[in-house]
Amino acid sequence: MGSADSKLNFRKAVIQLTTKTQPVEATDDAFWDQFWADTATSVQDVFALVPAAEIRAVREESPSNLATLCYKAVEKLVQGAESGCHSEKEKQIVLNCSRLLTRVLPYIFEDPDWRGFFWSTVPGAGRAAGDDDDENARPLAESLLLAIADLLFCPDFTVQSHRRSTVDSAEDVHSLDSCEYIWEAGVGFAHSPQPNYIHDLNRMELLKLLLTCFSEAMYLPPAPDSGSTNPWVQFFCSTENRHALPLFTSLLNTVCAYDPVGYGIPYNHLLFSDYREPLVEEAAQVLIVTLDHDSATSTSPTVDGTTTGTAMDDTDPPGPENLFVNYLSRIHREEDFQFILKGIARLLSNPLLQTYLPNSTKKIQFHQELLVLFWKLCDFNKKFLFFVLKSSDVLDILVPILYFLNDARADHSRVGLMHIGVFILLLLSGERNFGVRLNKPYSVRVPMDIPVFTGTHADLLIVVFHKIITSGHQRLQPLFDCLLTIVVNVSPYLKSLSMVAANKLLHLLEAFSTTWFLFSAAQNHHLVFFLLEAFNNIIQYQFDGNSNLVYAIIRKRSVFHQLANLPADPPAIHKALQRRRRPPESLSRTGSQEGASMEGSRPAAPAEPGTLKTSLVATPGIDKLTEKSQVSEDGTLRSLEPMSQQSSAEGSPATEEPDQAWREQRRLSSTSASGQWNPTSEWVLSWKSKLPLQTIMRLLQVLVPQVEKICIDKGLTDESEILRFLQHGTLVGLLPVPHPILIRKYQANSGTAMWFRTYMWGVIYLRNVDPPVWYDTDVKLFEIQRV
Repeated sequence: MGSADSKLNFRKAVIQLTTKTQPVEATDDAFWDQFWADTATSVQDVFALVPAAEIRAVREESPSNLATLCYKAVEKLVQGAESGCHSEKEKQIVLNCSRLLTRVLPYIFEDPDWRGFFWSTVPGAGRAAGDDDDENARPLAESLLLAIADLLFCPDFTVQSHRRSTVDSAEDVHSLDSCEYIWEAGVGFAHSPQPNYIHDLNRMELLKLLLTCFSEAMYLPPAPDSGSTNPWVQFFCSTENRHALPLFTSLLNTVCAYDPVGYGIPYNHLLFSDYREPLVEEAAQVLIVTLDHDSATSTSPTVDGTTTGTAMDDTDPPGPENLFVNYLSRIHREEDFQFILKGIARLLSNPLLQTYLPNSTKKIQFHQELLVLFWKLCDFNKKFLFFVLKSSDVLDILVPILYFLNDARADHSRVGLMHIGVFILLLLSGERNFGVRLNKPYSVRVPMDIPVFTGTHADLLIVVFHKIITSGHQRLQPLFDCLLTIVVNVSPYLKSLSMVAANKLLHLLEAFSTTWFLFSAAQNHHLVFFLLEAFNNIIQYQFDGNSNLVYAIIRKRSVFHQLANLPADPPAIHKALQRRRRPPESLSRTGSQEGASMEGSRPAAPAEPGTLKTSLVATPGIDKLTEKSQVSEDGTLRSLEPMSQQSSAEGSPATEEPDQAWREQRRLSSTSASGQWNPTSEWVLSWKSKLPLQTIMRLLQVLVPQVEKICIDKGLTDESEILRFLQHGTLVGLLPVPHPILIRKYQANSGTAMWFRTYMWGVIYLRNVDPPVWYDTDVKLFEIQRV
């Protein structure tokens, strides 16, 4: 039968279903088989031939027929899984049912009255031949999920058969050990199966259905407690699923082994259409959804240095019930970490390769899913995090992230990408090794719209952060605290900043310490505290190599004097705020000499008008996002959270943080009826007295007269001579006693867990356009907006 006839018959069946007012019996196979038995329709056909309005009409007007359709389609998948899908006809039926369920499920989820339907048992379902009692019938959802899992390891359908001849009995589905059929070599599996286009396509269809099952989460509004586990994910990742381990491994290895470059031959992708990419993308999406687990509320496995002979470490206490999270947290072999890190770094760097030889490699689009996956790995597996930071390989993750941050800074539709990039850097910056690694010279010249500089990866990070703060859009302001916290966390380890980066940091201080900025919002002064703390760390711990920064501080000394003499009287506050009533000068205009941008770079572009984006929940403030720890002499960290807060506030500038001050600021300031922020003199004085300026003032006191003397004596205007003097200078014994280093480490909390959930599903919603699985359904987790 031709495909046109096939479509016609399928469409007729759909029309019959939507026009029948009487319930159709489940036993009427002649009717139900029209939907899957005789047709060969692609998933795109199914979406075109089953319009949304008709699905909703059946749901409202003849609910029993919709229920029977779902039940019969699940039954066919279960039968296919049981029999092993040997004939072409059986395979076709499984694919057709899979496509039909992918089409219908979102309309079941969008109606609260239907949500329990898949979790109820259908009389007679799950009945083995001759087994008449319904006691052990499974809910429909469970039968569906187990069938999908079985079908993903079905020889000759989704995996290579291990049998030599097709004559002897096919592999028995029930005795099959799916660990021998893992899809790709990598973690815990050494054998790389022959690529098979048809198997990849069949896996994709089933993974698309699995993702659709999990997407019930999209139809629930974001709940603050976020403890709600997704029942579909919970069951699929439980011990009930005998394929949990091989499937987790298959998904992870498929993603990490993928090489879009076309086996190292430039332009190869133009000759061979790459059918692997859609599978890899689907695998990445299923993987991050199964790992959606609030680590703040669960015990995360401990870190000890032991290793065992298996890919999963058995020495840790039993981790979370979710086996995917559990397996992820127990990977521990060096070669497995190497494989995962190299794979993710290769894929994240892919868009950057584009710029050397345009079109020479295939450009992948799923970097957001990869960033979520990398985040989950670091968050759930501390051994992996330490491995990443153990060598300069972490820079292969850092550079792509900085590239994405810089590229997306002007684009309203990519605010989520900006956040996850910054969150990952915040997480990494809590570890000393990250700061140390940043000292490696930056030589890879990825064309980026930033000033040209010669220096280290630390310089790159600072220059990009400066660009985001001064030329990003308004919606990024909540990230400023995070960006500067990262700078503070790495500052004690930065051996030598370039002149470009030093000037950028001072330009930020200049912009943030203007009175209109300091007084115009309750928390703006935190930014000044962060920058001063970073300067103090570098002066106290890395003075010797940082003559560029010291010189920049001397040149901009007036900024520090202005801060020390900040006016706090009501007329001065009033005057500063008058400037705010006029449109404030944008941060970027004030005195930063922008060097020419790198050759070959394109400016960061805003979103095309009409671009779709999904809304995000607010992220917690930096005080909730991080936990303060003090670095002891031996390099270990001591938490400074509430328990020890009283004891540590003895007057070292580092601990006299604005935190206590801003607990008081509601008391010290008044918010007028219009909700306008009104700073008071008391409020300004409450934090002004805590500005950690002692170290810098002492430095200026010692060095400025010496520098001025050189200039007068030698009639100098040449800065290289001054820099040479500063390089050999020393402040030993002249500065205040070094303060303890304070690190703000990311801490898991339910606020970020909820943010990740909305971000991740928003990405999945927008990326699945062919077919548009969730488009035009009533999702509740986020809003769909046009830029």
